Amino acid sequence: MKNDIKTLFRNNRDWVASVRSADPEFFRKLVRQQAPRYLWIGCADSRVPANEIVGLLPGELFVHRNVGNVVVHTDLNCLSVIQYAVDILKVEHVIVCGHYDCGGVKSAMERKPHGLIDNWLRHIQDVEEKFAGDLSGLGRKAAEDRLCELNTAEQVRNVCRTTMLERAWDEGRRVAVHGFIYGIDDGKLKDLGLTCSSRAQARALEGRRPPRLS
Repeated sequence: MKNDIKTLFRNNRDWVASVRSADPEFFRKLVRQQAPRYLWIGCADSRVPANEIVGLLPGELFVHRNVGNVVVHTDLNCLSVIQYAVDILKVEHVIVCGHYDCGGVKSAMERKPHGLIDNWLRHIQDVEEKFAGDLSGLGRKAAEDRLCELNTAEQVRNVCRTTMLERAWDEGRRVAVHGFIYGIDDGKLKDLGLTCSSRAQARALEGRRPPRLS
């Protein structure tokens, strides 16, 4: 186990050497720069590396991740990230990115006891119950994929309802919320067509289903 940790430090030194070889000033510039245009709210799944998926460097993408890319109005961690990104960093885009083959979605659908996380998964189960008609008649895999899409859409709506986004729009600031979904099996990012940049557009999203992309 100790060697596992040593491997991380060895990998880090190799990475630093590689980066400096390509750009000797990289870390000096990074110290002076945190001006991301994007906030990424994604899943904690280790197969979904936010920066790499969209080809952005450190300092270009502000990231928050949790199981199932859920946005809950009582989650002060997530809300603090959104507030800092929107009010302090002045990001122009808030991206909620779900992904297919999501362990959180699968666990929520199984309805088996897992412990503390069952309370968190309840939010995804609420989405499943809300859109039960959309999922009815689908096979297991198709239903899982569709719930990944519907859950992402619901979290986009939740972001739009936060006081931070509503205040930003009321003040005329340019910030848009988007819903994306990522395919682990092919590495491709897809737009769910849920972009919203005003209160009026947010209201129009209520009850709207994203297209089936899976």
